[in-house]
Amino acid sequence: MSVRFEELAWRDTPMGEISLRRRRDPMLGAEVYEVKLGDEFLMSSLFTVAEIELARLGLHEVADMAELDVVVGGLGMGYTARTVLADPRVRSVLVVDALEEVISWHRRGLLPFAEAVATDPRCRLLHADFFAVTADPAGYDPEDPGRLVHAVLLDIDHSPSHLLHPAHAAFYTADGLRRLAAHLHPGGVFGLWSNDPPDDAFTALLGEVFATARAEVVAFPNPLQGRTSTNTVYIARAAGA
Repeated sequence: MSVRFEELAWRDTPMGEISLRRRRDPMLGAEVYEVKLGDEFLMSSLFTVAEIELARLGLHEVADMAELDVVVGGLGMGYTARTVLADPRVRSVLVVDALEEVISWHRRGLLPFAEAVATDPRCRLLHADFFAVTADPAGYDPEDPGRLVHAVLLDIDHSPSHLLHPAHAAFYTADGLRRLAAHLHPGGVFGLWSNDPPDDAFTALLGEVFATARAEVVAFPNPLQGRTSTNTVYIARAAGA
């Protein structure tokens, strides 16, 4: 049996102190991995349904496409990237994360389920600011500037209005979203995870930039609170050729 609580990694970053810890939950009889940034809990291995659904819904939106090149904004515990890699149509995945420590966790095997992301030859982990590279016309891939992709799946901020850093705010505007859309193939998709309920104003903003836009509510059991919790996944698709 593992120890009740163990801090696996810690580092001070420009966004605050980030830590990875593992604990044994006696009520659930399971090991739980958690990530904190400062005093905020960023993610937990107990709650992965919405991260998985971000990938599933995003790739389902481009079911008419093959040989997919995908960008994932925010590595986290790797559940979105792992789900993307499980799709046989996927040719390449570029995961962009501003926190080098998070990338290191995966490469060092600190998360027992990280191997699929860190070792898959289709997947590259890029230490970079997702929002900065989105705003750059050169795009996401430093090895192939200007390369278009079929899907961008984003899970970094808590929601479009609850940001980890004020500098991210420019992305959640019409101009910011247009910069992202410019990196997509015709008919490409943008997916966004949010911890908050659907925001009609943000869905409408997506509709100004993309051909279609909607918000999907994702429900999942919350064993800590003994109830069902919900997240939101926004899906927006660019106009086709």
